[in-house]
Amino acid sequence: MSPLPSRFIYLCLHFLVLYFQLQESQQSTADFTYYIENHTRNPDDLSRKQVRIYQLYSKTTGKHVQILGKKINANGDDGGKYALLVVETETFGSHIRIKGKESEYYICMNEKGKIVGSLDGKRQECVFIEEFLENNYTALVSAKYKGWYLGFNGKGRPKKGPRTTQKQDAVHFMKRKPKGQVAPLEEFPFTTVTKRTRRARRLKHNSKRN
Repeated sequence: MSPLPSRFIYLCLHFLVLYFQLQESQQSTADFTYYIENHTRNPDDLSRKQVRIYQLYSKTTGKHVQILGKKINANGDDGGKYALLVVETETFGSHIRIKGKESEYYICMNEKGKIVGSLDGKRQECVFIEEFLENNYTALVSAKYKGWYLGFNGKGRPKKGPRTTQKQDAVHFMKRKPKGQVAPLEEFPFTTVTKRTRRARRLKHNSKRN
């Protein structure tokens, strides 16, 4: 029996290598798909959250959104305990949940478009999407009911979602720090360096060395 030609052996080995590479590629693709599915199926439980505390200044009332419990209005004073909001932002996208720091109730919108407070903030009715407007204000639209915004009339009472649009002042808010909170740069006083201060520092340094 004559030995197999070297070229035939080379082709067989080449096809075997391609076969194993294909198998490995398919396995990697399957593993990647499994990873994506398991890390996006429950974003509320698996994704990291960013938590911030600020106030929402209402353009219509000139005051702040406050969560008293089930009742929510836009008549809160600057620095008022019910006007301090804990805003939970999902890592992916601009979906947020807004909770009262004092009451621990979330702002939610029911199927009729009514704004209500709820202790259960995991429901889709309690998720809003931030929209940044050209006038430097922010609007909050319901993640479940498209086109329905969080809004308040001139008396600070909540407006129903179906009666709101992005162009209304009623849905325009501005994020503000609580009254009395010091800005980060203000926590560090600046000292002007002069020839006298340089000389004093140099003398102090030399005395330590001696």
